[in-house]
Amino acid sequence: MGFILKILIYLYLCAGVRCVLQIPWLPCQFTDEQVSVNKEGHTETQHMPREAMLQFGQKGEAPVNPHAITFLITGSKLDLRRYMEGVEADQLECELRRYSTEGIHVRWPVIGAQDYNFWFTCTLRHSKGLFTVTGFLRQPTDQPPPGQQDYRRWSAIGDREILTTSVALVIKTQTPSVRAGLGSQQKLHCQFGVDHKGPNVTVEWHWQYRGDRIKLFSHNSRTGQTQGTGVGVKTLTGGDVSYTLPFAKMSSEGTFICSVSVTPLFTSVDINLRIEEPPRVSLNVGPTVSLQEGGEQKVVCEAEGYFPLDVEIVWTEQDSAASGRRVGAPLPRELKNVLLSSHKHNPDQTYSVAAFFYLQATLRDSGKQFTCSVSHQSLRMPIRKSFILSVEEPSSWMFYLTIGFVLVSLLAVLCVMLCYLQSARKQSAYKIR
Repeated sequence: MGFILKILIYLYLCAGVRCVLQIPWLPCQFTDEQVSVNKEGHTETQHMPREAMLQFGQKGEAPVNPHAITFLITGSKLDLRRYMEGVEADQLECELRRYSTEGIHVRWPVIGAQDYNFWFTCTLRHSKGLFTVTGFLRQPTDQPPPGQQDYRRWSAIGDREILTTSVALVIKTQTPSVRAGLGSQQKLHCQFGVDHKGPNVTVEWHWQYRGDRIKLFSHNSRTGQTQGTGVGVKTLTGGDVSYTLPFAKMSSEGTFICSVSVTPLFTSVDINLRIEEPPRVSLNVGPTVSLQEGGEQKVVCEAEGYFPLDVEIVWTEQDSAASGRRVGAPLPRELKNVLLSSHKHNPDQTYSVAAFFYLQATLRDSGKQFTCSVSHQSLRMPIRKSFILSVEEPSSWMFYLTIGFVLVSLLAVLCVMLCYLQSARKQSAYKIR
């Protein structure tokens, strides 16, 4: 039984690997550069988009699209497709660029590497923002390093040229955009991989917002020196440099930058963190409001403690019987006599606002349902609070006047009868004497 279970696990893992490696090629945009010096002596760079293909295979394979530039990625310790998590090709946006080592030329420490390499970056973004992956493509060459900045003398690439490369460095984040509530703990994902053992890697985390930039963490694998907190040092050897934000505050909003440096390469990914706090919605009335015809009631819907500022509050009315029907029910009618209070800035930097109206009770409105709907970007669906209006007919003043007159008359008759009775008793007592 255990042997059969092992076979099933093996087949499952094999199927998983095939799922990950199912993308044999990707159409990409190669943003080429043409560098020149203008009349004033300043360097100008012209970006030129060109059609390209990212193709996975072996050296010497024929290109999938012979009319485009082919970046043929051959096998190495790193497989770029393993960082795509089995997504379909049409869910990926692919961009290729040249990469300048800024005059630093070192022999890449892998077997068979040349003294000089041409470098390219391949950035893959999920169309729904699930991840961002950047890989460095190394193209070995027997050309000597240039005596100046490499971007000043980019080698020309033909429209149908095949560039045989391998992946040297990869960085990925599964959290390119994060929405955090106040007080929540957030794990900002970042991982990297290098194609050789024991690389001299420096990883850093920075936070940046409106011109301010603060270093949160840094670690160098060769010296073992670590500064800051938020990253588990034990996980660094496996390429996991995810940063844990223990308590999200308003001041946490901004861009968190995870960077990896392996000479002569440097790369980073940006993680945008936004604070979003949903509103707390309440009414100043209960689920039922009872009024007499002609009466008036101020009804207030308050949204408290939300961030960011933009919020929408809408009051509507609808027959309560119609609100329970899914088919054929008339649409709720938006109230026009609604007033908004000014926004209140709370001590915790959140906001509050109220929307209110004066309800004039009429018999035709009895049984109607009034609903306050609050929409905010932190909410998937609006928050709704409702009450039902009950209107009673006012008691007739003639009725009360008649009752009062009858009671007064009866009281007067009673008083007269008591006086007569007392007088009769006195006369009777006098006769007896």
